[in-house]
Amino acid sequence: MLRRAAGTLMQHEDATQLTQRVRETVDAIYRSHSRHVFATLIRLLGDFDVAEEALHDAFRAALEQWPRDGVPANPRAWLISTGRFKAIDGIRRRARFEPLPDDVEERLAAGAADEPDGEGVEDDRLRLIFTCCHPALPPDAQVALTLREVCGLTTEEIARAFLTAAPTLAQRIVRAKAKIRDTRIPYHVPSPAELPDRMDSVLRVIYLIFNEGYSASSGGSLTRADLSAEAIRLGRLLIELLPEPEALGLLALMLLQESRRAARSSPVGDLILLADQDRALWNRDDIAEGSALVERALSLPRFGPYTLQAAIAAVHANAPDAAATNWAEIAGLYDVLLRADPSPVVELNRAVAVAMRDGPLPGLALIDAILTRGDLADYYLAHSARADLYRRLGRTAEARAAYQHAHSLTRQEPERRFLERRLRELRG
Repeated sequence: MLRRAAGTLMQHEDATQLTQRVRETVDAIYRSHSRHVFATLIRLLGDFDVAEEALHDAFRAALEQWPRDGVPANPRAWLISTGRFKAIDGIRRRARFEPLPDDVEERLAAGAADEPDGEGVEDDRLRLIFTCCHPALPPDAQVALTLREVCGLTTEEIARAFLTAAPTLAQRIVRAKAKIRDTRIPYHVPSPAELPDRMDSVLRVIYLIFNEGYSASSGGSLTRADLSAEAIRLGRLLIELLPEPEALGLLALMLLQESRRAARSSPVGDLILLADQDRALWNRDDIAEGSALVERALSLPRFGPYTLQAAIAAVHANAPDAAATNWAEIAGLYDVLLRADPSPVVELNRAVAVAMRDGPLPGLALIDAILTRGDLADYYLAHSARADLYRRLGRTAEARAAYQHAHSLTRQEPERRFLERRLRELRG
């Protein structure tokens, strides 16, 4: 009897361990594939909320069935099929009590013939981006909806990026989804004739996705590699559809910035500034591809802000060391960028370039002018840049106050630790 009890206990432990392993697998698949599954479910089901419910039903089913049946060979296809069938069951149950839209059965029948895990340029996530960026939606709603539905950012993360209250942003997203549903905005990549007019919002969305991955808005990690990689993938798909100069410029900019990822933080996750990075860690393939794309974009008419930012990044990327950086060229490119795309952030970046070219005092005067106007008052990088110029001038008390102000504004742990390190150095 003791042997039988021990055997039963071992079987229970094995089952518990198997369940835990499957749960970890499901969690990993959710992180890496849930937005792909969601985008395809929207195409098959034609409704954001129905697709969201189907997504969660599919993952709940995976947690119940995979410990018993094993993880399928193609988990993403399994999740799409399971989510779709569960949604259809729910729709048909509701049809007993309320009328369905006229086209719902036709749409479900059409979806049944689709390959659930198909790839190619007609990518479901790209379709979803163009749907979220439809001109019938306000520009801020386009960006917010895409970051929420395509990338899976939380409402709080997006609200911080927009410097907007989370409840306000949530209402914006709800209204945008209702507009898509009520006006039956189509879920497809626009025709070649429509594409140019739809590009600005799409480029902006992709760049915001990349920026959240390149410098996470909050949390313990400096970057989110999954978002950066997804933005670059979407950028590649976009230039296959429409190789316009700004699409080329955006992809170049993302590749050149991404090339520095391995050198931007220490093994323990601390921030390393550009001037202090080990350039041997920079990805030379990304730099070569990005530089070639910049040259290609600059050779075409109608290039714009993304191409100019990429040109600035290329100057940094191709300098053999920090001392060899051509700050005069960078400051000149910022002059052009400021005329093409005037904004306080571009002004701030230009001020830093001027300080590197001409010395701290001219740069500090430019930053003070920006802050005196009230622009960037809550932007920690403006106060951090100001603090660094005070530090270089030996004005320790003013540097310390500016670093403390910057520290109070950032929510990202590596940035907070960097600013704390600067403050300790100044106290020393």
